[in-house]
Amino acid sequence: MSAKKLIAANWKMNGSRALVEAVVQQLTNLNSAVDVLICPPATLLSAFPVSRHYKLGAQNVSEHDEGAYTGELSGKLIIEAGATYVLVGHSERRQYYAESDVMVCAKIQQAVSAGLTPVLCIGETLIERQQENTEQVIAKQLAAVYASHPELLVKSVIAYEPVWAIGTGESATPEQAQATHAFIRGQLAQYDAIAAAKVRILYGGSVNAANCQALFAQADIDGALVGGASLKPSEFMQICQSAKD
Repeated sequence: MSAKKLIAANWKMNGSRALVEAVVQQLTNLNSAVDVLICPPATLLSAFPVSRHYKLGAQNVSEHDEGAYTGELSGKLIIEAGATYVLVGHSERRQYYAESDVMVCAKIQQAVSAGLTPVLCIGETLIERQQENTEQVIAKQLAAVYASHPELLVKSVIAYEPVWAIGTGESATPEQAQATHAFIRGQLAQYDAIAAAKVRILYGGSVNAANCQALFAQADIDGALVGGASLKPSEFMQICQSAKD
């Protein structure tokens, strides 16, 4: 478990330059006891001034290094835009854009090769949870990347997002989230025990100012991947403050 928590904001297809300014203003009051990552739409990356208070990430990366792939962004292009992280395998990418485990693995490889830190998103659907298949689903998603490329783990961040909790207002209880995070860390230890003990495992899924503190108190929860609440500057700041307490 990392001693320093990471709070990541996924703006999805939302945001504006006005929101950038509001978030930047809030975060100037945050000390270095917590790491903050903002993942806005790629068109807004350049709107963020360079700051010690946060790092920037993209929401997706191509599995290709370069070429005739209209609309795609390579790792190198993302770095030139000012980002150092990238979300990979988010459930919305898996669901709406048919990203397979094979593609997710290729994207992780491309991200690391370019010098980006990938945030691998994993999680089960409501049906999979109801069928008590959470651990099988997560184990498969992790194995797809790290079973054949264990060297990538030390350069990764993991984000557990139960699909049934994303944008629904529902959240796993702190105990449920902790149990799954502990399982994830145990699975990762098969591939690199040293990296597994240190890798940051974030929780995502309707994280807000009201529930974050209880989540952050759990032993294996090293931060959060925040969706809707990250679009509210004052609430996002509260979440960040809770992570350093």
